[in-house]
Amino acid sequence: MLFSKKGNLIFRNFNIWWNSARPKTLPAAASPVLIGAAIAFSDTSIDIITLVITFITALLIQIGTNFANDYYDFVKGADTHERTGPLRATLAGLVKPVEMKTAFIITFGLAAICGSYLVLKGGIPIFIIGIASILCGILYTAGPFPLGYNGLGDLFVLIFFGPVAVGGTYYLQTKSINSTVLIAGLAPGLISSAILAVNNFRDFHTDKNTGKKTLVVRLGHNFGIFEYIFTIIAACIVPIYLCIAANSHYLCTLSLLTLILAWKPIKTICSKPDAQTLNKVLADTGKLLIIFSLLFSIGWVI
Repeated sequence: MLFSKKGNLIFRNFNIWWNSARPKTLPAAASPVLIGAAIAFSDTSIDIITLVITFITALLIQIGTNFANDYYDFVKGADTHERTGPLRATLAGLVKPVEMKTAFIITFGLAAICGSYLVLKGGIPIFIIGIASILCGILYTAGPFPLGYNGLGDLFVLIFFGPVAVGGTYYLQTKSINSTVLIAGLAPGLISSAILAVNNFRDFHTDKNTGKKTLVVRLGHNFGIFEYIFTIIAACIVPIYLCIAANSHYLCTLSLLTLILAWKPIKTICSKPDAQTLNKVLADTGKLLIIFSLLFSIGWVI
């Protein structure tokens, strides 16, 4: 009986921290690494150890950012009991604020340790990318001018989950960079921005009431719908452009099949549904990002 109780407690604690890591957002960290690796593989050989550590570091930075958001949104009062999104552990009292603060510090510390290996492989450019990623992950909700509170979150997501992540992954493998890689990086960055657009669309009322000025709060619900549709379509234009510009890698346009899967979430968000439905749209958009990245990468390599 004692063993059973301890097992249940461990399982409960694991679930709390796993949900706090927001697994539905993790494709935003993994997908650009996959695309960068696929383009590098078509140009040269791949260092598997470096690639695995790149994946781990990207995921740790994303999880650290999510923990930091959980903590700072609570202490700043942006998270209230009117929140309609997935449960926040600090707000719900499942985790003490000091525990969540410790969690994001440790997670970013682990990311820095893994990143130190990548810096040895890639030098100063990778050091700059790593430091900037961690700082922006914290400053997304922390500091006197938090990015997510002032309408800059979308730009941060587009850049860091797009060209920076794809370009950084490619650079680690090839020690070079080119315009093709950076343009390809726009695709996962745009779909990651779509994930954020759903999140901000869902939280419109609570964000507005707490002074969190996301682009949807600043520009309205209709902008949120436009942003979602635009980012999905624009992401699918990227492989078309790359094929035309390079006159090769035509099979990367397999990624356009995601437009078929995108029809349902686009139709749903246009209907301005309730929060629970939007949570499903957010999860579906994360799946779109994974599918797009897999199809693009497979097509590019073939």
